[in-house]
Amino acid sequence: MSLPVLEKKGDMVLGGLFSLHDTVAEPSLTFTSTPPPIQCTRFNFRTFRWMQTMIFAIEEINSDGRLLPNITLGYKIYDSCSTPHQALKAAMELMGSETGSVVGGQTQSEGTCHGTVPAVIGDGGSTQSLVVARFLGVFHVPQVSYFSSCACLSDKKEFPAFLRTMPSDFFQVKALVQLVKHFGWTWVGVIAGDDAYGRWGSNIFADEVRKLGACVALHEIIPKNRAQTAMSSIVSNIRSSGARVILVFAVEQDAAALFDEALRAGLTGIHWLASEAWSTAAVLSTPRKYHHILLGLMGFAIRRAHIPRLQDFLLRLDPSSPDTREDPFLVRFWEEVFQCSLGVQALSQEPNVEGKPLCSGTEELRSITNIYSDVSQLRISYNVYKAVYAIAHAIKAVRSCVKGKGPFPQQSCPDVENIQPWQLLHYIKQVGYINSFGDEIQFDENGDPAAMYDLINWQLRPNGEIDFVTIGKFDETTTAANQKLQIQEQNILWNGNQTKVPLSVCSNICPPGTRKAIRPNFPICCHDCVVCTAGEISNQTDAIECVRCLPEFWSNAERTACIPKQVEFLSFSDTMGIILMAISLIGAFSTCIVVIIFSYHRNSPIVRANNSTLSFLLLFSLTLCFLCSLTFIGRPSEWSCMLRHTALGITFVLCISCILGKTIVVLIAFKATLPGTTIIKWFGPAPQKAIIASCTLIQVIICTVWLVLAPPTPCQLMPRENAIVILLCNEGSRVAFALVLGYIGLLACLCLLLAFLARKLPDNFNEARLITFSMLIFCAVWVAFIPAYISSPGKYATVTEVFAILASSYGLLGCIFAPKCYIILLNPEKNTRKHLMSKATSDRF
Repeated sequence: MSLPVLEKKGDMVLGGLFSLHDTVAEPSLTFTSTPPPIQCTRFNFRTFRWMQTMIFAIEEINSDGRLLPNITLGYKIYDSCSTPHQALKAAMELMGSETGSVVGGQTQSEGTCHGTVPAVIGDGGSTQSLVVARFLGVFHVPQVSYFSSCACLSDKKEFPAFLRTMPSDFFQVKALVQLVKHFGWTWVGVIAGDDAYGRWGSNIFADEVRKLGACVALHEIIPKNRAQTAMSSIVSNIRSSGARVILVFAVEQDAAALFDEALRAGLTGIHWLASEAWSTAAVLSTPRKYHHILLGLMGFAIRRAHIPRLQDFLLRLDPSSPDTREDPFLVRFWEEVFQCSLGVQALSQEPNVEGKPLCSGTEELRSITNIYSDVSQLRISYNVYKAVYAIAHAIKAVRSCVKGKGPFPQQSCPDVENIQPWQLLHYIKQVGYINSFGDEIQFDENGDPAAMYDLINWQLRPNGEIDFVTIGKFDETTTAANQKLQIQEQNILWNGNQTKVPLSVCSNICPPGTRKAIRPNFPICCHDCVVCTAGEISNQTDAIECVRCLPEFWSNAERTACIPKQVEFLSFSDTMGIILMAISLIGAFSTCIVVIIFSYHRNSPIVRANNSTLSFLLLFSLTLCFLCSLTFIGRPSEWSCMLRHTALGITFVLCISCILGKTIVVLIAFKATLPGTTIIKWFGPAPQKAIIASCTLIQVIICTVWLVLAPPTPCQLMPRENAIVILLCNEGSRVAFALVLGYIGLLACLCLLLAFLARKLPDNFNEARLITFSMLIFCAVWVAFIPAYISSPGKYATVTEVFAILASSYGLLGCIFAPKCYIILLNPEKNTRKHLMSKATSDRF
């Protein structure tokens, strides 16, 4: 099946190869029937403009008549669909087909080719041109490419008939290396497409960068299938490489796939260098989604030109003309632009989408703004224009040949009525002229043109569109090596709207506060600047190691000096200290209120029945318990450390002794009511006071011995990994501290046991049940205190101790005295001797 072709007859027909579609849909092969026709997909407006530029140049030459008088050029244009296979099929059709006759049921080849074109313009991609150039080179048919830049195509032994109006990548790489050198970048990444253009260009660049003394941070290849895992791996490697400047040497489709993944992964802060293939590609500059990562990028682009009357020619297209149905490319273009159907199915082209409305016939190209009609960046289009005119000048030279002075054997000239491709190839190689734009057109011995590039910087216009600002140029024809690259740095806008040149070096100078560290799996010239760890400093550049501060000092935020550590303790200005102080004062004040209530109602039955003397002594000790917690707040000193622990031990023993005395008196009083019992006389007021005094005296002796032998002292806790010095009180003797707490616990347990034994005595005569609850709370608090105190760091150990004091004090105050205050103030009818006696009798019997 023949490929779709756009053809116009002429005296000489030029072949054209253009990748009007970006890819080919993979058919589902059953291997049981003939494969379906190839479906080319993703129509490319930019390439369609290049094709129309070829037609425009041919029409311009024909209509002018001065360059080629009395001769008409025609064209025969195929779509290579961006694939080598399709490009080769198109080249074979351009070369014509073998004809033969059928004899005896067999085809006899006559070995002749018909319809061979004398020259081919194309293809665009280097990969396609490699295949086509090998094929056309066999027949010595000249091929002039407008966009293939692979340096490999300069090999005339392998590609003898290949020429181009696009400079070789060798010169583009030289320009890029000069750019890297100019800005002092020594740590550069390279991302290449998996094709001849990307691999050859990136390899040359990597080699030249290494010769320059810089390092290649990474060298990745974008696979043609653009698999998600592969693209994600590339972006991850870019992020981990640390390179701030990345060159993407690939065609625009591969670059777009890379930046789609970069957007998905949130990769920012990279300054991108663009190869010529996509440095002005609208597929990347038009979508606003790419703007925040691509703004400020740099790239070299071939010189542009303004071709007069080209835009009007581009907008002349009209699908209603009689020959529209014979132009499959125009049909596809029109349907893509206006998203409608002309009702024409182009052979081997992407089928129309079902449900697409029919075109009305009133569509106007002038009403549409897209890359096809945009003639502000005519770079590749200008290359196509130059290719057509180069061939036309070669044809003119052939027709101007004077017999006897020709370049061929015996100084012969070609037959102007039958110019052979190999003859035209000779004249194309000899082309040399100044075109209407003032540019010199000629080819060197490798078929390459003079290399001249514009240095492009992507900047944002006020309307939100990308502007390709020319900030310099590279001219290989300049003799002075230091003048080949010229840059206007004041006009550059870097990524992130920065005006400062981005730094992309293998190893920065490590400033004070950091040290050098070898970067694993990287070249030996590379190191990281690692910030000194907390508590360490370096006060010089490129320090090999950091120095640890003395225990009482800590590093400052810059890690350049040691400063005294911040002192931390439970102070009266801390939020926690204020809260605990308030709770302590409230407890002491509440105890005083209870004292006032009991004093005012001291002759009431409920006060007298519960041993008012012990009650007042208990309230006094509770007040001291609340107030002793204040000694734990504030900057630790020698006297405060000794006071807080001894006050804790003595006040709580006094408190528990009072409760123990009350419990014993109640228990003995109940037993004394039994006939023949004389034990009550041994537990009068004097014995009660003796019990309390003796119990308290034991604690006083323990505390005195503690203070004499190993008193608590203030100390500093200086952890290496912390920026603070913790001020706290050292117990001095853990044994003494354990004896103090153990003695309190012993009395509390004894009190709890006696109260438990007396729990069923009449409520009116004793407080056994209330004492039981209060002792349970007291014991629970101090049992929980021990592990909490041991595990609490720094000042929080002191907070835990204060909390235990206050919680146990409030438990005693609430359980023992709250019910009595309730009866005295809110239920006075129960505060009578009669009620107490009657209730006692009922409880006993």
